[in-house]
Amino acid sequence: MLRVTGFPVAISVLLAPMAARLGERHPRLSVRITEAGVPESFDLLFEGDTDLAIVESTPLNPPLSDARFDQQPLLDDPFDLVVPDGHPLAGRVRVDLAEAAHESWIAPVEESPCRPHVLSACGAAGFTPDVVHHALDWNVAAHLVAHRLGVALIPRLAHLTPHLPITRIRCTGNPHRKLLTCTRGAGHARPAVTAALNDLRELAPTAVA
Repeated sequence: MLRVTGFPVAISVLLAPMAARLGERHPRLSVRITEAGVPESFDLLFEGDTDLAIVESTPLNPPLSDARFDQQPLLDDPFDLVVPDGHPLAGRVRVDLAEAAHESWIAPVEESPCRPHVLSACGAAGFTPDVVHHALDWNVAAHLVAHRLGVALIPRLAHLTPHLPITRIRCTGNPHRKLLTCTRGAGHARPAVTAALNDLRELAPTAVA
């Protein structure tokens, strides 16, 4: 049995297809998926209740030098600026975030690991965003944008509700979040974990194309 853990986007885009691929090649291997936030994933690993997690790199994570865990880079997930259709920036292929400095913003809630990334990206562009709405789910943020209540930075991995009247625009400076694979100590040496990691590395490049 292989137990894997991740936050919602990681499960939808990476862990679910990984589990399907493993099931096709190794029908006797049972893969169990659990949705969990970043802190909970580390707790599950430490307590021996999961074998492999996909986590977002945050300042609150255990340091990479922590011997209890083996944390390895998986992919950089870029943030796109999301604006309503018809917005002056909607026709652009790429945009500097400074051009959205005067906008009302929709940002992740305080406890979201993505909130510091959004605020830092805006800070690097030279402004503090005027955050008027907060969302936990990326699709909630997208619906707020669709109703012209503000703009948002949303990770490219996030699959948004189809046919919303919104436009995703790539950003100069490549603001992004880092996703990591994490196992307990030398747990990556287990054959099932090794197979899962190999599949994730194959899936990762196409996930953010």
